[in-house]
Amino acid sequence: METKEVIYNGESVKIFGTDNPEEILVRFTDNITAYNKIKKAVIADKGRLNAAISAMIFGILEHRGLRTHFIRQISDTELLCRRLDVIPVEVIVRNVIAGSMASRLGLEEGLVPETPVIDLCYKNDDLCDPLINDYHAVALGLLTKEELGAVYDLSTRINDILKPLFGKAGIVLVDFKIEFGRLPSGEIVLADEITPDNARFWDSATGERYDKDRFRRDMGKVGDAYRTIYEKVSEIAADI
Repeated sequence: METKEVIYNGESVKIFGTDNPEEILVRFTDNITAYNKIKKAVIADKGRLNAAISAMIFGILEHRGLRTHFIRQISDTELLCRRLDVIPVEVIVRNVIAGSMASRLGLEEGLVPETPVIDLCYKNDDLCDPLINDYHAVALGLLTKEELGAVYDLSTRINDILKPLFGKAGIVLVDFKIEFGRLPSGEIVLADEITPDNARFWDSATGERYDKDRFRRDMGKVGDAYRTIYEKVSEIAADI
């Protein structure tokens, strides 16, 4: 396969066009960043682990009937995916209060809301991805009311599938940030990735964190944490 233009040149993920105009190549790197790229480092083997984690999670979701942009994994660090018209909205599904929601609202991390909380952020680097509501999303022309409804439905379905699977593996799916895009038919499908870079995973018995917070908060053993989630997802995928 021949790669073409660079579609997205991020620190942890790079996206390329291919010789098929309907497909893209997603390449995961060992780079890790936090706080709007102010903090940076390289974590050995992170690209391979994240590619495998995301591929397996997409495979689990597809098996459960939820469409994603994932086609197949083509190397240790690369996924072949469908090209989408990506919606510039980040959706954060929160099962446990943590991170920015805890600090923004003065809440204690670890509190469990009665029902999952879903936040929307406008994906705009210049504005640092501000939090928005439904009215903002539609007024800005980011998506229609009908598409917004589909995004909420899909986000809830993803959570309903993954949360109990991780729970059985001894992991709390604290929260995760996802993106969606449109196929040429107009169908909304899951895009981007689901990895410890954009999701929080806590050990259900000890509270140990197995995600990017270990890097954000200088907790150490970042690579070990990602490897733990790789092993857990491998176990989950093997049982599907």
